[in-house]
Amino acid sequence: MTEQPAQTFGDIALEVRSKNAGPFWVTMELFMRNPADYALAAAPEIINEDAIAFLYGVRAEDVQIFRIPSLNVVKISFPRPVPQGGLLDRDIHAGQHHVPLASLPIPPSTSGR
Repeated sequence: MTEQPAQTFGDIALEVRSKNAGPFWVTMELFMRNPADYALAAAPEIINEDAIAFLYGVRAEDVQIFRIPSLNVVKISFPRPVPQGGLLDRDIHAGQHHVPLASLPIPPSTSGR
């Protein structure tokens, strides 16, 4: 029997997306399918400022996380590493920033799947 790969937030989310929030900020959103999956995404021991700082190489104190249970959405914002359209900007629309978040594994003890 082969071991199953860990489930990720991208596997269980309805949508994971990222976008500009002005020329100096990126916003990402996890749209979860139901309250149970939202509870995983909103759990501060799983997705928190330190985890986002590690994934994106930003300072934890600059990360803002908004949990919106009525919509089953977790919204995350942080300063862009370089200004939008700057010489070193590799993603002018911030459309690919969501990939590390979507690839974040769900700890097996919490997934219940």
